Amino acid sequence: MKEILQHINKAFDNRIRLGIMSVLMVNEKADFNTLKELLNVTDGNLANHTKTLANEQYIEVQKNFIGRKTNTTYQATLKGRKAFEEHLNALEKIAENMRK
Repeated sequence: MKEILQHINKAFDNRIRLGIMSVLMVNEKADFNTLKELLNVTDGNLANHTKTLANEQYIEVQKNFIGRKTNTTYQATLKGRKAFEEHLNALEKIAENMRK
């Protein structure tokens, strides 16, 4: 069990960061407003959690302009995909052990 717990990643222990990564694992990219609506969070809350994931290099942030408005999109990095998969695998193993 100790080895399994080593793969639990603190970056994903928050429901919003878990949600962001879940969306980005099944979509190539997602913009700020899409994530905000899907996760039902405020602008500031989403901005803080995306910043945390970006600081870990788990997501890539791309800022563009559409007319005069900023359009921010996010994409999971290879490092982020690997870390998230390891996290999910560890959770699955914990769940399997609980069923025994």
